[in-house]
Amino acid sequence: MFLPALAVVMLLSVPAHADIYKQVAPDGSITFTDTPTDNNWQLYFSRDSTVYDIIRFFADQYGLEEALVRAVIKVESDYDPSVVSSKGAMGMMQLVPTTAAEMDVVNPLDLVDNIRGGSRYLRKMLDRFHGDLDLALAAYNAGPGAVSRYGGVPPYAETMNYVRKVRKYLRIYRVEEESLM
Repeated sequence: MFLPALAVVMLLSVPAHADIYKQVAPDGSITFTDTPTDNNWQLYFSRDSTVYDIIRFFADQYGLEEALVRAVIKVESDYDPSVVSSKGAMGMMQLVPTTAAEMDVVNPLDLVDNIRGGSRYLRKMLDRFHGDLDLALAAYNAGPGAVSRYGGVPPYAETMNYVRKVRKYLRIYRVEEESLM
């Protein structure tokens, strides 16, 4: 039990690979790069940013609890940024290609892009289901169409287990955050 926990702590303390810059175009579209070509780029994340910094940033940006984003990542990928599922879901927040495209994610295996897109999608599901966490989590896992079709959490074992696991880690991470205050 100690070694897996140590491995996660070591992974989470590893800085992002490079500085990330962003540029907002006149039409409102946002572009990210690690190699800015002129002075119109703003520093978005520094190479010293940790996974926790990135999670905290996007949780704040999308009005989410940091503990919730951490719980989704734990259940989706166990914090493995390179994981690809048999269904094609990629990265820490396990974005399928259609969701990644919908959330303007250019590279789902990029740590920052993945957490940004996954956090944005989680916010979208919470808004769509009027803040109902169970329905939002079910939609994150099985798709919003399935939740709408069933009028609630779909009766899929995988989805019901998913909601239960995310809620379990959410409780754990909330307690951790409270103990740090």
